[in-house]
Amino acid sequence: MTIVANGKEVTVAGPCTLESFLVAQGLLPKSVVVEHNGEAVAPSEFPDRPLQPGDRLEIVRIVAGG
Repeated sequence: MTIVANGKEVTVAGPCTLESFLVAQGLLPKSVVVEHNGEAVAPSEFPDRPLQPGDRLEIVRIVAGG
């Protein structure tokens, strides 16, 4: 299936959860903030949030420092 992540089409094997997508992209789920189809998603929801073809994700890495 194809989803759009940060404006780019990405093909992933389905079925897929948000957490498994992030891990497959080399991202640690605790190090990102995610918006799924315009809705902010709490990290506790990542393992249970299914992705569907055509979904849109905005993913921002959390960076600590000053």
